[in-house]
Amino acid sequence: MNRISATLLLLLAFATTAYAAKAKSDTFKRNSDKGTELLFQLDVKVAADVAKEGRAGFFTHWAEDYVEFVDSGDIVSGEDMRKQQPWPQGALLTWTPIHAELAASGDLGYVYGTWIFIAKDKEGKDAVEYGKYTTIWKKQKDGQWKVASSIGNSSPTPKTDK
Repeated sequence: MNRISATLLLLLAFATTAYAAKAKSDTFKRNSDKGTELLFQLDVKVAADVAKEGRAGFFTHWAEDYVEFVDSGDIVSGEDMRKQQPWPQGALLTWTPIHAELAASGDLGYVYGTWIFIAKDKEGKDAVEYGKYTTIWKKQKDGQWKVASSIGNSSPTPKTDK
């Protein structure tokens, strides 16, 4: 009798956990549908500011405690990032968001996508780098959305179909 009771208890616990996970997932999806557009628009706004102002275009969008996970490098604070040299004259960073989600809580979300960075090399020719990124957005106490963290890393040159 104890084995049957234990088995039934385990099955009940499993069913309850599965139901709770499904309910949480459904809630996340409903909220992310609303928040997806918001996060995409935030990402597009940052891209426009960066296209206009270069690297400095990021700064107004960073949370006070922003950190970046540098490709093949360290974890760097926003304060330290601001102290770095600006990009070379004429450098351009563009990106395309692919996916965004908003947590059920409505105060945290992320966007990921691909980027292209173009700058002149030593011979004055365009040097193009490709990569992918993830940006973590966090709603601040004042209701504004700011970037809490980001990571970007390099990718090989995309193959073209011929």
